[in-house]
Amino acid sequence: MGRVTARRPVLRITADGQARRPDSLAVEEPLEIRLNGRALTVTMRTPGHDVELAHGFLLAEGIVGGREDVSVVRYCDGVDDSGANTYNVLDVHLAPGISVPDGAGARNFLTSSACGVCGKESLDRIRGRTRFPLTDGFVVSARALASMPPRMRQRQKVFQSTGGLHAAALFTPDGTLLALREDVGRHNAVDKVLGWALTENRVPLPDTVLVVSGRASFELVQKAVMAGVPALGAVSAPSSLAVDLAAESGLTLVGFLRGDSMNVYTGSVV
Repeated sequence: MGRVTARRPVLRITADGQARRPDSLAVEEPLEIRLNGRALTVTMRTPGHDVELAHGFLLAEGIVGGREDVSVVRYCDGVDDSGANTYNVLDVHLAPGISVPDGAGARNFLTSSACGVCGKESLDRIRGRTRFPLTDGFVVSARALASMPPRMRQRQKVFQSTGGLHAAALFTPDGTLLALREDVGRHNAVDKVLGWALTENRVPLPDTVLVVSGRASFELVQKAVMAGVPALGAVSAPSSLAVDLAAESGLTLVGFLRGDSMNVYTGSVV
């Protein structure tokens, strides 16, 4: 498969002078996802865990809800100038009897900023598509939440060498790390870790916390809700619509999760 890092020359300037040296960068390449042989979407991602990315994307869009909804996933005819497979085209075939929901399509994704909906209409569409409504009663401790970002950072191997990747991780309520994925795109990192859960037959995820290394956007809250994740923690800030969706869906949303401090926007933290 493709490399996750690449070397490029850089001029390093410090107080002590200048020097040229190679630098490690995170690889960014397009991935076209096809559904039943037809082009569905293209995303810019870091190669690796592409099958999980596709599963997570389809889960977040309400197209699949379990591992059994997908029959075959395979790379196909993406080639470079030499004719070698670039592994940048992935074809997902749904299981017999699984159809694409009305309104889901290449120009009408829940997560697309160009889908032409906003505010209440966005909330209504997600409410109508989620298969795993969140229930009351999930509680996580502030102490456990505070332990999650450091544990996530320790496992961000590619970030440590490049400084250029987002991360998403799933934890148990006591702070045990279940899975972590990195990507140049924060949405892709979430899709990859939720896709891991789907392929491991763990969806829905009623006893987990999703933690992201950046901010909590509407789209990331939506992905958590669609996977049945009851709590989302973000190292940075949430958006206003993210808070609205979290409140509407019963999701615990925590922002500015840094050290022992955090802001609890919705839900219950003890």
